[in-house]
Amino acid sequence: MKDFNKAFDQIIKMIKEKENFAFTRFSDGELFILQNKTVVLADNHYITGNIKGSNRYTKEEHKEFYPNKHQPYRKKLIECYRHDQENYYKGICTQTDGHVGKENFEWMLNFHNADHTNLTFANLLINANYSRFVEELIPELCNRNIIYVVNELANTSKLPFNTIKEFKIGSNCMIDNYDTAEKVKNFIKHNNVKDAVILCSAASLSNFIIYECYKENTNNTFLDIGSCLNPLLDLEGWKYTRGYLTSYWLNSGSPFGKQVDKWS
Repeated sequence: MKDFNKAFDQIIKMIKEKENFAFTRFSDGELFILQNKTVVLADNHYITGNIKGSNRYTKEEHKEFYPNKHQPYRKKLIECYRHDQENYYKGICTQTDGHVGKENFEWMLNFHNADHTNLTFANLLINANYSRFVEELIPELCNRNIIYVVNELANTSKLPFNTIKEFKIGSNCMIDNYDTAEKVKNFIKHNNVKDAVILCSAASLSNFIIYECYKENTNNTFLDIGSCLNPLLDLEGWKYTRGYLTSYWLNSGSPFGKQVDKWS
């Protein structure tokens, strides 16, 4: 799982063979929360720790984490990150991510406090692998029962697969929709759901959902897909902040479309 292409091969293989697993992402936002830094995405700016910059974020991308207010959520995220279980894969930012860099990559490894075998790339489904996500992984989803956790602003009617259940969440969902993890777990239990694929597009809430569900029931597959489907959901924010999406869908020439992430 430390080779960008081979790790994607492994994901596809497990899905095709219906070998259940969990893939949960600890990307830059989760990194900063784990480091106990303020994180804000607002209409026209972002804040990470003491750094403030300009960018455009549409409503579905808004979020806030303040260390003096939101420690219980950070503690839960640490619990998710340090959990060790067979087929529970945790993606982290590697040195290839220019805004993360070697120092933060090494910090994530040291902070993990568990065996590194199941660590892989946070960007596993995106960048140079995104075309494979669209052309290889999505067709596999068309043959599976799908549960989708997604923003309330998303229009799922254009997806190429059907869903058996959708859980709609708001923008600052890690905090405002924290109880969704329990709702998903209860739905799976009460409906005896097996061999389904649970897709999560719910920022750091995705980590909570995947952790809480998979540690108790390994009969389903959980995929943290982030913004991968946003161009199909009538959402606009990806056009301003997701180079891998604009490269594929808009032919923007963004270098992220060809970026092959490296572990070391």
